[in-house]
Amino acid sequence: MKRDSSGTKLQHGHPNLRSPYMDTAAIIRACNLLEQAEVKSYDLLSSGSNYVFISTMVKDGTEIKAIYKPRRGEVPLWDFPDGTLYRREYAAFMVSQALKWDLIPPTVIRDGPFGIGSMQWFVGTMNRVKHCSQTTNDLSALKQVALFDYLVNNADRKAGHFLEDEDGRLWVVDHGLTFNTVPKLRTVLWDFSGQTVPKKLLADVKILREKLKHEKQLSESLHRLLEAAEVKALESRINKIIEKPVFAYPESRRSVPWSWI
Repeated sequence: MKRDSSGTKLQHGHPNLRSPYMDTAAIIRACNLLEQAEVKSYDLLSSGSNYVFISTMVKDGTEIKAIYKPRRGEVPLWDFPDGTLYRREYAAFMVSQALKWDLIPPTVIRDGPFGIGSMQWFVGTMNRVKHCSQTTNDLSALKQVALFDYLVNNADRKAGHFLEDEDGRLWVVDHGLTFNTVPKLRTVLWDFSGQTVPKKLLADVKILREKLKHEKQLSESLHRLLEAAEVKALESRINKIIEKPVFAYPESRRSVPWSWI
């Protein structure tokens, strides 16, 4: 078991982060490590359309691993502005943190071996969560993910984007295709369509709306990461779910991703 420079124990997947809630100080420490650690090595992951690397990083004798997605490695898309996917990864993390849902591993934007990109804490697991088993075992967690994906307009939620860490905690990853102004929700999580959004989740969304109105730092950060119209679209989705707190239905065959995994 390693420790960071403050003496805090570092779990294999996250520094002192235990299910079901994350400590804010631990998140800050993790983000600081991601921002400041020196990249010692990086290996290209073979799967995926874009260039994604697993990086080994070191700071003050602490070794960590992270997922590095450089802007230069992004494949151009017709429906998303070029070179913006890494910013969307970070914007999704910011919204998750503002909701206090802690769904996404600590994420930062920084320079790396191939230039600027997103750097996300590596979740220490060899297992991709099986969608069917998670549906059976933790409906509340999946409802939270389903609502989050609606809010950020996630166009790519596959079963393989669910990870379970060594403590059994659920994480979700891969949020580059988010925040489009056009409705693009594409997900494997249509199980709850038509059901009422739980009161606790709805209360959190209402708090998010107030934060976007009154917390200048959050609003300005999202406007730096996204286009103004995309932030406005986020606000519209928040208002819509507050006014009608029901999980969305799929709009077409394209609402289900291919491949499923």
